[in-house]
Amino acid sequence: MKALSRLSQLVLLALLAGLAVFLISTGPAFAQAVPAFGFEDVARLAAERAQGPYRPGAAALPPELQSLDYDGYRDIRFRPARSLWRDQQLPFEVQFFHRGLYQREPVQVNEIGAQGVRALPYASADYDFGRNTVQPAAWGDLGHAGFRIHYPLHTPQYKDELAAFLGASYFRALGAGQLYGLSARGLAIDTGAPTGEEFPRFTQFWLERPAADARSLTLYALLESPRATGAYRFEIVPGTDTVVRVQARLFLRPGTRPIATLGIAPLTSMFFSGENQPRPGDYRPEVHDSDGLQVASGEGEWLWRPLQNPKRPVTTSFSVRQLRGFGLMQRDRAFASYEDPEARYERRPSAWIRPLSDWGPGRVELLQLPTPDETHDNVVAYWVPERLPAPGEPLELRYEIAWQGDAQAQPPGSRVLQSRVGMGYTKLTPLERSGQVQYTLDFAGPALDALPPDAQVQAVVTADANGRVLEQIVHPHPAGKRWRLILRVQRLDPRRPVELRAFLQQDRQVLSETWSHILLPE
Repeated sequence: MKALSRLSQLVLLALLAGLAVFLISTGPAFAQAVPAFGFEDVARLAAERAQGPYRPGAAALPPELQSLDYDGYRDIRFRPARSLWRDQQLPFEVQFFHRGLYQREPVQVNEIGAQGVRALPYASADYDFGRNTVQPAAWGDLGHAGFRIHYPLHTPQYKDELAAFLGASYFRALGAGQLYGLSARGLAIDTGAPTGEEFPRFTQFWLERPAADARSLTLYALLESPRATGAYRFEIVPGTDTVVRVQARLFLRPGTRPIATLGIAPLTSMFFSGENQPRPGDYRPEVHDSDGLQVASGEGEWLWRPLQNPKRPVTTSFSVRQLRGFGLMQRDRAFASYEDPEARYERRPSAWIRPLSDWGPGRVELLQLPTPDETHDNVVAYWVPERLPAPGEPLELRYEIAWQGDAQAQPPGSRVLQSRVGMGYTKLTPLERSGQVQYTLDFAGPALDALPPDAQVQAVVTADANGRVLEQIVHPHPAGKRWRLILRVQRLDPRRPVELRAFLQQDRQVLSETWSHILLPE
């Protein structure tokens, strides 16, 4: 071998010195580098699980937990001092829900940190069991029922509850000044079907440890059910309107019973009574977590369907070629609308879902169920794609859910403020009034605010074949910047529903959203 020239030796020494400096400066971190864990890892797991049969969680509850009643379960409380990330004084903290009562299936929760993924096992010392007589030392690792996330929404001195994931694929969140009301879900399958609904569930979560200055929290979830699997990424951004950004990849299992209705981004809420359906004997004017379904299409139309508490289940839908958004909204924001100092329904949030990818054609479906009181959710709304993916074929979805308070997504023209039902004084005899229903609708918004009081505003009202429009009167509201539509209709067959639509226009220019209402059978 030829001896190296003086110049070559100097170059080689410089290279070796640079390499030594690199190894010294990166040493331990370089040697201990851990591959990042993210959405694609969960998606691969979901795709693998979709190729095999569904295996439900089999961890049995100890007898002491199986026998708990409602009060006993509520007496089990997580100790705040043991919250995840409290010792590190991070902006977000996590507390866990105990299994028991209705929450019987275990959920595995993991943390993603600088050193990789680690499991967060159950520990009985994390809980105060209150007055319950239990022996948790013999239980072992029960897993978790779910968890809730805390963040200083209102003041830096206190971490408020921000969001919760508990039961099946249910989750919900809060913006500043809001109280829990409606919930969202990861997926709904055959909701309201005669064969029974299938409830997919999140079986495993991965929580990303936030940075010390984090303003959002990211977590991942694996969804499983007898006929589907899915990978989910949630980015939770707290604020006046907390926003949850969702990325999902769904797979249908091959060789299983076909799915009739695949419900994307489902919302669940409660409507017991309202201005369009007052309840005799109740001092409260309205009792609901949501008062209507709002839909915005890519063609520019906005729809508003007031919710109802029907005598029997009712499913309706709105076909859309391109969806801009939909949500179950709580438009009434005044205490006087409810007069309930405990429930404070005026502080319940609306949930507005906005696609962040092209969902293609489909329909927004609304299921309304009868409920005897306000303790039961009886309203479900979700998106149904026109085409289902083939088994094993991924369905990609991106969307956000805004948990809104007083400032809500609304049409650019004007919207319905209230939908009241009933007649005042009339000269009609009871026989003449038989089968007739009168609605009083108030509209307000920028398009109407700009009109002079003598503007020529017309109402465009239609009814299906089972209804006849008898009267429609539009006039400016004397108490403020709004317009009132009085609508009287005749139902021809009381055993069948009537579909009604109404909106305001001037010189063929649409001024309002479309009020879309179903008059239920008697």
